[in-house]
Amino acid sequence: MLALRPATPADRPAVEAICIATGDDGRDARGLQAHPELLAHLWASPHLIADPALATIVEDPHGPAGYLVATADTLGFERWCEQHWWPAVRRQYPLDEAWGDRDRALVELVHAPEVSPASLAAGYPAHLHINLLPRAQGAGFGRVLIERLLAQLRLRGVPGVHLGVSRTNARAIGFYEHLGFERHSVEADGGLIMTRRV
Repeated sequence: MLALRPATPADRPAVEAICIATGDDGRDARGLQAHPELLAHLWASPHLIADPALATIVEDPHGPAGYLVATADTLGFERWCEQHWWPAVRRQYPLDEAWGDRDRALVELVHAPEVSPASLAAGYPAHLHINLLPRAQGAGFGRVLIERLLAQLRLRGVPGVHLGVSRTNARAIGFYEHLGFERHSVEADGGLIMTRRV
């Protein structure tokens, strides 16, 4: 039996584990690199800590099986990360170490994070990350998580939300399009940006 509940900062280990277990286009990213936890440092943990009120956990009798984390103000979140999140992560993963190729690409992102274009943030200031383990997929919880977030963003007066997805993840792209997201632009690294009005 699956259920939703608000997330708390205490959920961080579970959120990080789910992020890694789905970090390869929905497949387990463990074994692809020496430090898969970098995925969570980039795209899960800071959101949970910066704005836990917008984070939701999908849970079953075995524990957390999925999550949605988000921010209502991407540019503000990026400033928060620069002040409160990246300094410690950069000390943990210095650029001058001998990283493998996959790890190095993520470490470089830690030291030079992507900056959202002002034009994107103006119309779609919020952004989200969602991941579900296989045991929580196909039950409609992805839709429910996003609808819950949209309702929260409306209450905050946020006009739109965006997300990034790999262009090779056809299943995820189809899911977001079914929920009303549109293809907006392609990032420098080839990732697809999708947007939706709240």
